[in-house]
Amino acid sequence: MAKAPPPASTDEVACTLVTPPYWDEACRHLARRDRVLKKLIPRFGVSRLTSRGDAFTTLARSIVGQQISVKAAQSVWDRFTAMAAPGGAALQARQVQGLEVPHMREAGLSARKCEYLLDLARHFAGGQVHEGDWQAMDDETIIAELVAIRGIGRWTAEMFLIFHLLRPNVMPLDDLGLIKGISLNYFSGEPVSRAEAREVGEAWAPFRSVATWYIWRSLDPVPVDY
Repeated sequence: MAKAPPPASTDEVACTLVTPPYWDEACRHLARRDRVLKKLIPRFGVSRLTSRGDAFTTLARSIVGQQISVKAAQSVWDRFTAMAAPGGAALQARQVQGLEVPHMREAGLSARKCEYLLDLARHFAGGQVHEGDWQAMDDETIIAELVAIRGIGRWTAEMFLIFHLLRPNVMPLDDLGLIKGISLNYFSGEPVSRAEAREVGEAWAPFRSVATWYIWRSLDPVPVDY
């Protein structure tokens, strides 16, 4: 996949992991429709996609992890959350909104990431994101709402749809890992265009998110935790 957010720290507040109710149905569907996935799915047993259920934290973590290694991102994230939510409390938008940029930079954040995090906090604290309405909104409408926040592009919004909202039919064609996985599994390693990848994904509907997750697993058996 493209650059991943930092993995969960052991000292973060425990939260309930949620798994998609459609997962087993999706696996049966994909195994019937796709010869590659028919072989791939059984390799990973009961492992499946999970959501931590905290929208603000999920997006904040994605911003912190941009353009740096997972290890470096984890270090910055730990320092940032210790500053913004001392004592291991859950990270809140209003707490972040009250931080000063020089203080945030002491955690190792760039000036631009500080601006992005503050803009994210303003959107959440000010009710500019309609979190309570997301379940009734279609994917593209949610993407449009999220990319209005500085530092969040389409790829991040699509990751959010998959890993937070557990939307079943997202195919992130800008994801380098997905394209690489399709190349290796379907084209013997030959370069793959977006159009070719999209054509492969036609057989995956309406469970493109699940198929994408298994293609990622073919490259890295350890799931990324958002």
